[in-house]
Amino acid sequence: MEILPIDTPSLGDRSYLVHDGEVAFAVDPQRDIDRMLALLESEGVRLLHVFETHIHNDYVTGGLALARLTGAAYHVNAADEVSFEREPITDGDVIEVGTTMRVQAMATPGHTFTHLSYVLRSSGHVPAVFTGGSLLYGSTGRPDLLGPAHTGELVHAQYSSARKLATELPDETRVYPTHGFGSFCSATPTSGDESTIGREKRINPALTESEKSYVDSLLAGLDVYPAYYAHMAPANAAGPEAPDLSPPRQADPAELRHRIEAGEWVVDLRNRTAFAAGHVAGTLNFGIDGGLATYLGWLLPWGAPLTLLGESPEQVAHAQRELVRIGVDRLAAAATGDIETLAGGHALRSYPTAGFAELAEVRHHRRVTVLDVRRGQEWDEGHIDGAVHIPLHELLDRIGEVPAGEIWVHCKSGYRAAIAASLLDATGHRVVAVDDEYAAAAPVGL
Repeated sequence: MEILPIDTPSLGDRSYLVHDGEVAFAVDPQRDIDRMLALLESEGVRLLHVFETHIHNDYVTGGLALARLTGAAYHVNAADEVSFEREPITDGDVIEVGTTMRVQAMATPGHTFTHLSYVLRSSGHVPAVFTGGSLLYGSTGRPDLLGPAHTGELVHAQYSSARKLATELPDETRVYPTHGFGSFCSATPTSGDESTIGREKRINPALTESEKSYVDSLLAGLDVYPAYYAHMAPANAAGPEAPDLSPPRQADPAELRHRIEAGEWVVDLRNRTAFAAGHVAGTLNFGIDGGLATYLGWLLPWGAPLTLLGESPEQVAHAQRELVRIGVDRLAAAATGDIETLAGGHALRSYPTAGFAELAEVRHHRRVTVLDVRRGQEWDEGHIDGAVHIPLHELLDRIGEVPAGEIWVHCKSGYRAAIAASLLDATGHRVVAVDDEYAAAAPVGL
């Protein structure tokens, strides 16, 4: 029996394909199902079942499209209100997958009210449990994504569900969560890349702390989550189709200029160093080398036209794949090639980059504004004296609060600072992007 993860690092999630050499089932497949189809082909197995642990809040599922394409049964909790035909499943149901694998549904509410985990048993193998957004590695899924009115009930349910898993499953049971690899669906930071029920009993707060201690610390630690999450559950309940990954229409420099002047989002995918050195005026920098889907999905007005600029068609295709996972299905246009050519004869804009050591030196000689675009929890843990704090996800609404003059913008490692710098540059601010690790600030006296 093989359990094969399919990682989506940009969203911090994993899907799983499980097979016995002949037949297979999938758990929580991502939207771009061609990765799952390629794995099925390379393993030489036939997909019989697709299981969803919950109606996802952080990505658009590929489960329905995968099931329809392969003829597999699509299992979604019978209590979930959906607009498509599915094989309803509920707590305690057992599905025989071929002749060697048995999958039992286990109700584990907490991340959502109808969350299910799936326990896999096969002769000669230790059990495995696919925990979705319930029990994560050293943590649990967050209970607040359905709104504050439900958070109190769900956080207590999450504690009970973790205890249920630990009580009913043997210590050697291998744990396979969907979230917890950088996903905002994790309530607190996770630890490790694999685990068992026995390990979680030793390290997981839901299993080592009292209910009150767990609830209090989890609620105190909850931070903001991306705005696009609000659109994911409705999309998944409606039954998303397979994504269209065909190349977008190509735009020439004149069209790019027209779109920028019309106030549309034209996003440059190059890395932040290249963008700072020279870019088309009015474009925004969301580098393909970082959390493109998370932060572009967070800031882009939902449904607004989006045009991508890339160094190559492959770079645009990579971004397109990232974006369909969160429901940004079609681009208005794209353009690739040399940035000076894409500027269509107009002068490129640029701004400097620097490190915290340079910032410390500059502050000895002249007055500059330090803009911190990290999230609230990060700011509370420590910040530079005299800095202005506007989290990146609030910057568009609060850009009028940014002082005039020279702005040095920083985050934790440089990626969010680059996005913020491009937003400020596009609105005429004089900006310096701090491309450095925040840990370097204190040693130079900041």
